[in-house]
Amino acid sequence: MSRNETTLNLVDNELFLWMQDIRRHIHKHPELSFQEVNTAAYIREKLDEIGIHSVQTVAGTGIVAELGDTSQNHIVGLRADMDGLPIHEGTGLPFSSVTPGVMHSCGHDGHIAMLLGAIAILVKQQFPGRVRIIFQPAEECGNGALKMVAEGVLKGLDMIFSGHIDTHYPTGSITVDEGIICAFADPFTISLQGKSGHAARPHEANDVIVAATSLVTSIQSLVSREVDPNHAGVVTIGSLHAGNTHNVIAEKAILEGTIRTTHPDARGRLTNGLKRMTEGTAALYDIQTKLEFENRLPAVINSKAAVIVAKKAAASVIPNEHILSQGMSSLGGEDFAFYLQELDGCMVRFGARKEEGAGPSHSSSFDFDETVLSTGASWYAAVAMQCLHESISPETP
Repeated sequence: MSRNETTLNLVDNELFLWMQDIRRHIHKHPELSFQEVNTAAYIREKLDEIGIHSVQTVAGTGIVAELGDTSQNHIVGLRADMDGLPIHEGTGLPFSSVTPGVMHSCGHDGHIAMLLGAIAILVKQQFPGRVRIIFQPAEECGNGALKMVAEGVLKGLDMIFSGHIDTHYPTGSITVDEGIICAFADPFTISLQGKSGHAARPHEANDVIVAATSLVTSIQSLVSREVDPNHAGVVTIGSLHAGNTHNVIAEKAILEGTIRTTHPDARGRLTNGLKRMTEGTAALYDIQTKLEFENRLPAVINSKAAVIVAKKAAASVIPNEHILSQGMSSLGGEDFAFYLQELDGCMVRFGARKEEGAGPSHSSSFDFDETVLSTGASWYAAVAMQCLHESISPETP
């Protein structure tokens, strides 16, 4: 798909190639949550290259800086995430990860590149107010944004905006929606403690593998019998660890999973149902169980005021027919939600579909159409200027 005239005015070929090089460098050198030391250093180098020299380190490896008219009180925030995932890359790309077992398989390498591209655009523009640029660590583990908020990155902001690469949508499109766009995400761990024994004498033991597998099977009924069919909900067990050898009955098992919902009532019913099933398993198999929730995420809820700004910005960089709705809320979690609990904001999705050869996000074969970098950089720059020119505050209806 060809870029329209407005986009060409914002991202020329030189800037696109600069962003592409950044994306590929970061993709080749991924780092896990709160370990983004080299990524942060590289971002600092690129900021210095485009004239942004006053940079703060926040939440360990996060990067925050500002540009614009310091005499103005209005400030808009732009956020990109930085971390990779514990996945061994299988794309075969010439810039594949050189770090064994770590990969950018969710597009964060692209997010960094496009936000840096937007800054390169903005430093050449005249606009009222200031733009605060936020490179956030640890989105994948769910608590990077919370730490950034705790360290004051939102202080003085009118609004905050972010975007996510999404290969479900055609390249050159942007989805903009009001309300919930990402689900409540509630990761959990269930510990089961029994009594070990010889495999040939099960009556002398309390077998946690039997208990754990029974619990996993029972959990599959939670959504179908606990949740209003009109509300989305998912309970997934992603990990089960138990036992060490074939002839010993295991005494300990660990289940790890997640609950995803888009309605508070569904969230509550699934949480309570899981607690009840876990306690029931303890009684049924004469073992001890413990359910723990950690790094819980609220839903991403785009505000009406910010969506208006986001749509105007999108219309200035792509044709109106390429401004889409994502449809039903995603059941994916996103810690951008923590920012939106504090002030008005909006997260959009940047279409980046590849015609062939790329797997879904969070897979070892994930990749995206790199021309999305132009769309993302253009929108980031446009939404910052749109917000500041309109001088919209969180209190504006």
